[in-house]
Amino acid sequence: MKRESLLAAAVLIPALFCHAQDKMPAAKDAARPVVPDSYIIGASDNISVTVFKEPTLSSSLLVRPDGMISMPLLGDVKAAGKTTLELANEITVKLKKYIQDPNVTVVLGQVNSKKIYLLGEVSKPGPVEMTPGMTFLQAIATAGGLTPFANSKKIYILRVDGGKEQKIPMQYKRALKGDISRNLDLNPGDTIVVP
Repeated sequence: MKRESLLAAAVLIPALFCHAQDKMPAAKDAARPVVPDSYIIGASDNISVTVFKEPTLSSSLLVRPDGMISMPLLGDVKAAGKTTLELANEITVKLKKYIQDPNVTVVLGQVNSKKIYLLGEVSKPGPVEMTPGMTFLQAIATAGGLTPFANSKKIYILRVDGGKEQKIPMQYKRALKGDISRNLDLNPGDTIVVP
């Protein structure tokens, strides 16, 4: 009798675990950011270049501060300022000198080039990874919100545009009430100052 019970348990328990795994939601891959195809690669971004059936040419690469990546056979290739599709097409064209019909895929591994900065009376001041389409209020929320000592009437954004620094006053309370014109889209390198 015990032997039959053990046999039944040995068959049923793995089946239960498999069923439980089927019902569990899939974990999101935290290493891969969700970015649009129009994302422009920048310095310090991490990209993965895969050349089909050519493992020696495939690797994970860090975009250098000068915007270049280094690849076997090709040397330095400009990556910054291009989308992943544009970069894959350029690498494909350059590899045609060495390989017949190269199939190249470029995937963004980690976004490091798009940062904004928060200073002053926010819960977590410092650099914040910028998400595509990030707004002024989303940045404040990412930094944990304003502290009780913040002067919400004097918040401003420092932005460098064309080599000139701009000071853009923000109306926090109007933005909170849904005034879209007060919830400005941010640019990489913007600094939000909360006195």
